[in-house]
Amino acid sequence: MTRDGADPGLTPREAARYARHLVLPEVGRAGQERLKTSRVLLVGAGGLGSPAALYLAAAGVGTLGIVDPDAVDVTNLQRQILHGTAGLGAPKVDSARARLHDVNPHVAVETGAVRLTSANALEIVAAYDVVVDGSDNFPTRYLVNDACVLAGRPNVYGSVYRWEGQLSVFATEGGPCYRCLFREPPPPGLIPNCAEAGVFGALPGVIGAAQAMETIKLLLGVGEALVGRLQIFDAFSYRWRELEIRRDPGCAVCGDEPTQTELIDYEVFCGVEPGTEEAGPTVGR
Repeated sequence: MTRDGADPGLTPREAARYARHLVLPEVGRAGQERLKTSRVLLVGAGGLGSPAALYLAAAGVGTLGIVDPDAVDVTNLQRQILHGTAGLGAPKVDSARARLHDVNPHVAVETGAVRLTSANALEIVAAYDVVVDGSDNFPTRYLVNDACVLAGRPNVYGSVYRWEGQLSVFATEGGPCYRCLFREPPPPGLIPNCAEAGVFGALPGVIGAAQAMETIKLLLGVGEALVGRLQIFDAFSYRWRELEIRRDPGCAVCGDEPTQTELIDYEVFCGVEPGTEEAGPTVGR
């Protein structure tokens, strides 16, 4: 991961920038200083990672880490608002870094143009306070979930598919994890990928912004986190519904007697061929 540095404490310019936060009793100066010392990892700088990163940077989260192996493609620009036409062909992490520094030069951005794998995920995840999962494939989702559980880091999960978005917070103490909701991945090929099924351009903005909101609440320790609840948004009819999720005592990763205590080969677990779209050559819709 390539790192930037950031000075601790709130400067007068930062205090002016965050003035609308400082007057909120739930945030205040102490909360804003807490945000500045916080570290958030974004898995993917795509459709979900873009709005999440922008709002986290604007809010003054001190360090943002971004992992994404992809380059900016013209098909990304319909929804991935971190990137623009001038950045076509550039690594997404470089495009993201430049945009986030323009939004807030006080934020440190650590980047890795690498694919998250079983070999590196635990070390990367453990270096942050909260993880925002903006991945678009099942191997990466299970990998992020398991790494978060093993490292003891909250996983702010989001996904989008056609007109539908999902949102929850997993891997908190005593709360469910992604495996409690989806114990097994779907059969390979059952769910079309983004290129085949499409995704409504503004939908990731709604879900990604909500991921940023949940992340900030977790960092501040305020409000009611979306733990044990899965929100499903139907953009076509503009309806939200909520499902209760309970921690599974028999869960292989977060259960009372976990049987999986290390990261595994998630492509094999999900039954996909390495290097295919389902295996996750990209990590952000």
